[in-house]
Amino acid sequence: MSLNLEQFLPHARPWVEGLANSFPGSFIKPQFAWWEVAHVLSLITLGGTTILMNLRLIGVGLTQEPPSELYRSLRFWQNLGVIGIVVTGILIGSANAERLYDSAAFIVKMLALIAGIILTYGVSRPVARGDGAVGLAEKIWLILGAAVFLLGLWVFATSELINPGVFHIITAAGFIVLFAVKGRARWTYLGVLIPLIVVQFVWTHIIVKADDYAHLTPVNKTFAAIFTAWIVGVGLVQLFRAGRGEAGGPLTRIIGYVTILVWVMGAAAGRWIAFA
Repeated sequence: MSLNLEQFLPHARPWVEGLANSFPGSFIKPQFAWWEVAHVLSLITLGGTTILMNLRLIGVGLTQEPPSELYRSLRFWQNLGVIGIVVTGILIGSANAERLYDSAAFIVKMLALIAGIILTYGVSRPVARGDGAVGLAEKIWLILGAAVFLLGLWVFATSELINPGVFHIITAAGFIVLFAVKGRARWTYLGVLIPLIVVQFVWTHIIVKADDYAHLTPVNKTFAAIFTAWIVGVGLVQLFRAGRGEAGGPLTRIIGYVTILVWVMGAAAGRWIAFA
């Protein structure tokens, strides 16, 4: 299966094909690389500031500062990053519209953008501003944003050619949990994760030939499920074992995890637009 915009808007193809030859697509196309750089820099700005703020909600990173102080320091750059992503995305999209029209990864990226804006502006920023307090409005926005995120993750995981990109999200979650767990729990976590990585590498690079997709695909899917189960399981144990701290409880930490991962999904989907 592979969803794309053509399946939802089949009669729009003539208009889409003409975008690259009309303004602003015709103006952007000769300088496409420069606008792509601006898009990536905007993503880095937004991603970096969002990760810093949400790591604080999880309870790691710049813990010497209260979440509200980080929010005040980073909100301008978050706003700048979102504006930059939207503006440059529209411009480079107009110059490359036909590829996006046929791309399942573009669907994932748009869902990630919608979910990311909901979770950042409706949930994590208000929660950080309130030093971890989660009100009713934030809970409602969290449910909505998480639903869109899960929809995007489902499209990513079930679409042909782009589904290996889910490993980017699993890897990001694995690193977050690595920083979040402490003491012996961290060594236990690594003691299982590292052997799993070694076994997967040996199985998919030595035991199974690199071009034997009939056998590689089910093996990689199995390992993706195992990695996810272990990472999520350890993360949940850490969430609830830590209890309630100065910056909130388990729900606050869940908000931090989800908001980081939704932007990772957006960045990964953007790269897979080119790969696919």
